[in-house]
Amino acid sequence: MLLDCCGRVRQHVQVGFGLDVLAIDAAASDDAVRAMVKRCESLQHPDGELDERIVGFYESLRARYPDMPPYRDDSPWMSMPLDVGIDHVSMNMSFGQRSTSLIDLILDLAARYGLTIYDPQGDEVTRPHR
Repeated sequence: MLLDCCGRVRQHVQVGFGLDVLAIDAAASDDAVRAMVKRCESLQHPDGELDERIVGFYESLRARYPDMPPYRDDSPWMSMPLDVGIDHVSMNMSFGQRSTSLIDLILDLAARYGLTIYDPQGDEVTRPHR
């Protein structure tokens, strides 16, 4: 709780942003990526076998930035555990210095595992390097 100059209570609101990492063909159109994200966010997500690229990405990511208790005070995650499906990992991170090295790691791991990143804030798609 914070007080302003007049003694009124103000809410402290953390600001964050999200990224989705997807196991989709690198040649898929931006519209196909958006449709996949929408499907992953819905209650209509298909069941099936885990994509090994997603498993490798998630295991490598959480080895460095755990999303299960005990939670570290310096965690960059805004919500935990992360949303992990058979073909995606959706993450909400805090803005600021804590997330800078995390973003670099996400970019590196996505490239290593051949995964596509969708940034819903800027409606941007980043495909893996070949």
